[in-house]
Amino acid sequence: MSERISTHEVLNQPTLFENVNLFTSDVVLRDAVAREGGGHAARDLDSFGALCGSAEALEHGRLANEFSPQLVTHDVQGRRADVVQFHPAYHACMAASMNAGLHSSAWWRLAEAEAEKKKGASVARAAALYMATQMEPGHVCPLTMTNAAVPLLLKLPQFAKTWLPKVLARSYDPRFLPMDEKSSVTFGMGMTEKQGGTDVRSNTTRAVPGGPEGSYLITGHKWFLSAPMSDAFFVLAQAPGGLSCFFMPRFLPDGGTNAIYLQRLKNKLGNRANASAESEFNGACAWLVGQEGRGVAAIIDMVTWTRLDCSVSSAGLMRSALAHAIHHCKGRRVFGKFLIDQPLMRHVLADIALDVEAATQLAFQLARTFDEDDASSEAWRRLMTPVTKYWVCKIAPRAAYEAMECFGGNGYTESFPLARIYREAPVNSIWEGSGNVMALDVVRVFEREPPAAHLVLEGLARAAGGSSACRAVHQRIEVILRDPSNIEAAARELAEQIALLAASVLLRQNSPARISDAFVRTRLSVSPRQTYGQGLEAEEVKALLERATPVGH
Repeated sequence: MSERISTHEVLNQPTLFENVNLFTSDVVLRDAVAREGGGHAARDLDSFGALCGSAEALEHGRLANEFSPQLVTHDVQGRRADVVQFHPAYHACMAASMNAGLHSSAWWRLAEAEAEKKKGASVARAAALYMATQMEPGHVCPLTMTNAAVPLLLKLPQFAKTWLPKVLARSYDPRFLPMDEKSSVTFGMGMTEKQGGTDVRSNTTRAVPGGPEGSYLITGHKWFLSAPMSDAFFVLAQAPGGLSCFFMPRFLPDGGTNAIYLQRLKNKLGNRANASAESEFNGACAWLVGQEGRGVAAIIDMVTWTRLDCSVSSAGLMRSALAHAIHHCKGRRVFGKFLIDQPLMRHVLADIALDVEAATQLAFQLARTFDEDDASSEAWRRLMTPVTKYWVCKIAPRAAYEAMECFGGNGYTESFPLARIYREAPVNSIWEGSGNVMALDVVRVFEREPPAAHLVLEGLARAAGGSSACRAVHQRIEVILRDPSNIEAAARELAEQIALLAASVLLRQNSPARISDAFVRTRLSVSPRQTYGQGLEAEEVKALLERATPVGH
């Protein structure tokens, strides 16, 4: 005898946030894509946005994190295997994103048939990345690394001829096989070591010339090997002429496996769908990129592209957290009103939305400069890459936390996506150059490339017009720059002030006046705040929520 026992009826629970087109429902994203030159891709982005926001894709994202990758160091007979096994949901995310071109679409112009897609390619890719991050952020790592690897691969014409077509292919092939047996390939990167971390010039891994087919033999280790199941890596090692950059494939030209040994996977706070490995090289074959002793200069092209992606994906995480919070508040009643109608909750959500819009505009303005080669774009790219990464990636965890709090206790549980978003949020600020590294890079631009840095600053000052608040920020930046004895200690303030000035200018140019005025007043003109939900006027709250609320939901 079985009888279903019911103690209560489930009431006042919002619907699930799923089957939402992440492109058409996002006003700020659509505006950014059209404005920055990616409008030609609107139809593809519409389709990809529907895919990323589907119930199936979001479930793939959950499962890919629930069942994290596993390292297999040896096969059943005791031979070295050095492979990472992923849940099928991870492979589903990878297949969807590679079909959309996230791993290489910025470079499709290199294929003759795709030449017409050059304009706005990086902006269109950024939009897809922004949405793929909302589907599942961990799998973005190998996509980012592969896209960023192309400039280095082009410096190796003997390999680019055969590898580049596999990079540009719109397919996903996870098999552990030599490159010529696969339909597509991905790339990873290995820079840091136990003793040095960011200080890569202290690396002890050695590269000795004299390997087969013009290669070097590399012996040593990497404390973080990104995307260890990639088909090849760009790594740093000490050659006779100093720290150098090398191309290291998983398989040798004769089809044998290279001497790359995965020791263990990192047990990370977040980013759990993606594998990061500690590795050792025991005479691994690798080919020099550029000149000996110029390793950092060679690999910086790759790093610059990864920093763009960090900014875009952090903005995407912020958007995801905000969209989930707004959806929840529209469907949950408290004290006789929907949460979205409670004045203080509206204030909090609108305040988060203000940062999301600013972060998105900074990220997409930066993406546009990767498609253009004029002096202004090059200057913006050089200065604003570290500035944008610094500020956008720094504010993402705070925004994610406040969005999580909108759910109450449920937001802190793994049943809801906000906990996963919150654990993911810090990673982009730490990887590819932490906050201090980015701030010091900003200082370095002013010291080594002052014409480029001041071209950007002067342009921002002109664009700020008569805004007294923007003028005050610009003056503060000039004060910092006039004190070289203290500029390193003030590097974070310098980076943040430039970010706030640039965000203010972009919002004044591109957003409704109520939104840009609110940003200038609450971020530039008042005493520093520690929490969201302060300083906005009622009409500003209304305007922000109208733009931030997912269209149709």
